Amino acid sequence: MTREVTTVGPQTTVQDAGRAITARAVAALPVVDADGQLVGIVGEGDLLRDQVPPDPRLHLGRDVASPRPRPRVVADVMTTPVRTVGHHDDLSDVATLLVEGRLRSVPVMANGAMVGILGRRDLLGTLIRTDESVRAEVLDLLERYTGERDTFDVEVLSGATTVARTRGTPAVSPATEHRALDSLARTVPGVRAVVVRSSDDLPHREEAS
Repeated sequence: MTREVTTVGPQTTVQDAGRAITARAVAALPVVDADGQLVGIVGEGDLLRDQVPPDPRLHLGRDVASPRPRPRVVADVMTTPVRTVGHHDDLSDVATLLVEGRLRSVPVMANGAMVGILGRRDLLGTLIRTDESVRAEVLDLLERYTGERDTFDVEVLSGATTVARTRGTPAVSPATEHRALDSLARTVPGVRAVVVRSSDDLPHREEAS
């Protein structure tokens, strides 16, 4: 997700909101009130609504309705209530929400406060990660979780991830560690499947003399 979020207020002008969206190259901006509470979200389509009046020269002889007053401030066009996700939500569920809800982005919440925004582009970025970057993140996560370095073997091929302990013994039962390694690896963006192998499944490596 994007943590540095540009926001606008309900009374921000449509023009200023449009400049912010263009400058930040984002699809939408969260709208917050004076207390910093999320009250809406405004996107490119919202800002374009009723902003471009028809050219009467191109509609001669047609029954053209009188143009409606142009929205002046964000409060006139923002979407509310806002659909949000939690910072611990499954990315798969978020992707389903974005696609089925036809949303470009959603604010990310934690303990009632907005901590970021997640868009389709962010999710697409998880699909094009290199195997090496995924492997490095999985390995770092496992080492930080267990406090053990040079202990795990991680291989990644097109997102399919294989994890195995290569030395030492776990502080918990093998079955418990197996489940933990599987769950941790699946939290890394770009991991498509996980296989946790026991040390007995690995080819024996000759120790250097």
